[in-house]
Amino acid sequence: MKAAEYVKAGGIVFREIPDPPVGKSDVRIRVAYCGICGTDLHIFKGHMDHRVKAPQAVGHEISGVVESVGSEVSSFAPGDKVTVRPLDNCGQCGTCKAGYTHICENLRFLGIETPGGFAEYWTVPARLVHRLPEEIPLRSAALVEPLAVACHDVRRSGLKAGDLAVVNGGGPIGMLIALVARQAGADVVVAEINESRLKLAETLGFTAINPRKEDLAAEIRAKTEGSGADVVFEVSGSEEGAGVITRLARPRGTIVVVAIYAKPVPVDLHKFFWKELKMIGARVYEKNDYEQAIRLISERTIAVDALISRVFPLSGLQTAFEYLTKEPDAMKVLIQCSEEKE
Repeated sequence: MKAAEYVKAGGIVFREIPDPPVGKSDVRIRVAYCGICGTDLHIFKGHMDHRVKAPQAVGHEISGVVESVGSEVSSFAPGDKVTVRPLDNCGQCGTCKAGYTHICENLRFLGIETPGGFAEYWTVPARLVHRLPEEIPLRSAALVEPLAVACHDVRRSGLKAGDLAVVNGGGPIGMLIALVARQAGADVVVAEINESRLKLAETLGFTAINPRKEDLAAEIRAKTEGSGADVVFEVSGSEEGAGVITRLARPRGTIVVVAIYAKPVPVDLHKFFWKELKMIGARVYEKNDYEQAIRLISERTIAVDALISRVFPLSGLQTAFEYLTKEPDAMKVLIQCSEEKE
């Protein structure tokens, strides 16, 4: 089969590789689309060589069609539209036994620790495959995985209809969080410094604020009679963003930390104490978040296609990565790995 393999920092090679065998409990998927996420960009830049065994195809945000199944698989059949929840937990650690398999202490992330979806075919355990309704376009379904992240973040927040939510960072995940929070009944403000993303947020119907041009905390206080936001989602990943979150939240409000911070950053713990705030971490997703994401796309409740900036062929993965590293306005970029047969 053809695949686009990561070989070194900044280097992708498109070539023929052996087609892996289908184990008795596996599903072989003809990949239609695979999205590029922030983690994939870190891999491309060489930041995750301790986890990726080059040469290796990476990628995990896929949609596709079942090509074949192992001898013990009865839940899927060739021709089924599917996506993959790429979290392979051990089932033995204390975290798994407590029911939190998505943050397993020995978690293998498919497409990082194992070969991934930037290939014509992807063979994965059947237990990690989710069936897609027939009406979902495979292009839209490539956003199930990042949308499931947003569903998990909003669910973890405890957000209620009528709440005011601030999404601090308007990249792909931040915008998806804003869409899911609004679908749950919240009034949503998106804070973002990139003007193109601010315009997209406004096009999608959100109040959009550039915190480098306006006093974000003052705007939120004015909007809430001096109180603050019920829920703050920190998605910017910046020291500047982390510094403002406790100012944005109302007393006994909730802060959800979604962004990945590579090193410690200052947080105003005095305000955290003074307001009796709640701070929650939110990492990846659980099975029910995937099911919700699939349902939201199937019902066309969430406008995921509005976030797709470009689609490149599998042979153009190197170009796609270079485009993303140079184009700050880009949102979701998809790789078309095979021809659609919908």
